[in-house]
Amino acid sequence: MQSYIAPLRLRLDGDALVSNWRWLSAMSGSAACGAAIKANGYGLGSVEVMRRLMQAGCRDFFVSNWGEAAAVEPLLEDGISLSVLHGVRAEDMAQALASRARPVLCTPAQVARWRTAGGGACDVMVDTGMNRLGLDWRADVAATVEGLEIVTLLSHLASADEETPFNPTQLERFMALRGQVSAPRYSLANSAGICLGSDYQFDLTRPGLALYGGIPSDRATGHIRPVVQPQAQLLQRRRLIAGDSIGYNTTFTAQRDHEVAVLNLGYADGYLRGFSGRGAVIVDGESLPVLGRVSMDLLAVDVSAKPDLAEGDWLDIAYDLGVASTASGLSQYELLTGLGARYDRHWD
Repeated sequence: MQSYIAPLRLRLDGDALVSNWRWLSAMSGSAACGAAIKANGYGLGSVEVMRRLMQAGCRDFFVSNWGEAAAVEPLLEDGISLSVLHGVRAEDMAQALASRARPVLCTPAQVARWRTAGGGACDVMVDTGMNRLGLDWRADVAATVEGLEIVTLLSHLASADEETPFNPTQLERFMALRGQVSAPRYSLANSAGICLGSDYQFDLTRPGLALYGGIPSDRATGHIRPVVQPQAQLLQRRRLIAGDSIGYNTTFTAQRDHEVAVLNLGYADGYLRGFSGRGAVIVDGESLPVLGRVSMDLLAVDVSAKPDLAEGDWLDIAYDLGVASTASGLSQYELLTGLGARYDRHWD
């Protein structure tokens, strides 16, 4: 029986993914360069991302929760590390104790839970000012984690993608913690943090966005290659007569006759309404504008300049992450992680 072929797909460039990791690794200096593969590999597919980066030499991977860990744990082998950033809830304990992945303990309750259960190797997250997950840097962190088998002590930068005095403030706090809590490895820098320079690299970096083609800093421009190209299939070609409107709430009314392609793509696939009247598709290097509102499953594009396009043809969605972010008002992170399950994923 032939498997279902979806009317929309992601063309994924494995060479670009590896190239991005290698550049980030070189920028990490003497620190090991890991990879954040949470959110299903930022929407690209965590298993295939991890497989390719392992082959390239990456040895440290990060997911958010134990459901994500289960998806990639079959790939683990000697020398490969997997850390679960959200720590370990009571509901996670049975899986965590049996797993080769390590929890990144984030709260005093998690520390106590892990210690009481006789859990082994773990990582610990300390909050140095972002005020999300992590032990408070102002508390007696050393006393809280005493007796734990810590592999990596981590913190997270709040504004590494900006030139702000808060970056050196967090760095200073983390360096003080390094003097108080003994661990084989210390880790602070994400993609943008790597670009801040050697002071932020410590022993292990944790890039995410830049692996997948996002530009976290001006320093990465020209070095990071795009990885993902969404494509959608043309479902219907129709003619829009001057005076006709198209789409919900008639937000676009034709001032001239248009040839319109209706594509199988919409906000249920992560192509959100922010692209209404602002997005585009690319055909033969030419940008063709989105007309009217993006629907849940459908998109209308002006193809007047392309008389040969017909039902069944595949069109590239304009998805340069920087340009698309400006056009839609979405962050590069949202553009990647919003790519839903209805795409077929094809690795080149």
